[in-house]
Amino acid sequence: MQVSVKSRDATADRILDVAERLVQTRGFHGFSYADVATELGVTRAALHYHYASKDELGAALIERYHSRFRQRLDEIAAASPAAVQRLQDYAAIYRSVFADGRMCLCGMLAAEFDTLDEPLGHELLSFFDTNYSWLTAVLEAGRDAGELRFAADARETAELMVSTLEGAMLLNRPSGNVRRFDDVIARLLAQLMA
Repeated sequence: MQVSVKSRDATADRILDVAERLVQTRGFHGFSYADVATELGVTRAALHYHYASKDELGAALIERYHSRFRQRLDEIAAASPAAVQRLQDYAAIYRSVFADGRMCLCGMLAAEFDTLDEPLGHELLSFFDTNYSWLTAVLEAGRDAGELRFAADARETAELMVSTLEGAMLLNRPSGNVRRFDDVIARLLAQLMA
């Protein structure tokens, strides 16, 4: 019996869904193919059919996460021309992940960067560069429009924003206190508003 392309794609998506949640809660080295197979009720061989290695699975995870993140950034840009609103909506992405009891997929992978194979590291750096570039453009436009004020270079400020959000997720993870995370976001944005 042949398996249709559509069902193969659906299975691959289910594998990615489970693996993404596991990375976001345990880290890349904190789960195995056996964990994913057990949760999906399939064999490890079935996982290897879709993703020959864990590194291949990891690359697919980052690629999908990055693609979805870019799509969300495009939606934010289309929804409002105001830089402050765009920054609030950007921070809300992190907040929703944190409120769901997860960490940013790429933030978790960054913690394990030295143990990742080169293709994964490259994909990871690309994800963060996308974020820095998008935020840099928003910050520059906001400063030019008189909405935002900051002394540093826009790119440095973008990197500070991402670092602050990723760090707030990490440091508030033990308590799971969303209110404390919200306080960090509020202070971060308040420092940027003109």
